[in-house]
Amino acid sequence: MTPPSHAPGVRQARPPSFSATEFRAALGMFATGVTVVTARGADGAPVGLTANSFNSVSLDPPLVLWSLSRLAGTMPAFRAGSHYAINILGAGQRALAERFAGRADQRFDGVAWHEGGAGAPVLDGAVAVFECFNRSRYEEGDHVIFVGEVERCSHVAGAAPLLFHGGRYYTELPL
Repeated sequence: MTPPSHAPGVRQARPPSFSATEFRAALGMFATGVTVVTARGADGAPVGLTANSFNSVSLDPPLVLWSLSRLAGTMPAFRAGSHYAINILGAGQRALAERFAGRADQRFDGVAWHEGGAGAPVLDGAVAVFECFNRSRYEEGDHVIFVGEVERCSHVAGAAPLLFHGGRYYTELPL
């Protein structure tokens, strides 16, 4: 007989009672902001991707986190690089979000950006930017969680956010 999950010494989760599709659909019900995380590859070329797995961790020291699939083509650059920038997108930047979610070799074509303080690309027009030291990484499931120590940040006061919910982009959600 299997002991109940609240029994002392039980340290393992029960198997999921849902499919991967159901899990993804449920996760999609959480509205998030949209970011483009950028860095430099080993060859110095800019790399970046759209991510909505961004969260604050700590004010002192200033820490944020985001996650990336272990299979992502950009993983080597983020795993080895010392710095990256998290660019928070605004309501008018849906095309930028879609571009950085697309083919890796064309993501920076025609995109206005400048070099941040530690060399990571900073996208012009982002409503907030967090320039981070690549402090730590945690491998969990099929993703790697990156914790960044924020060295520089900026924001545009009053800017409208780009949101993602249920597989769609929004510039505002009705109240």
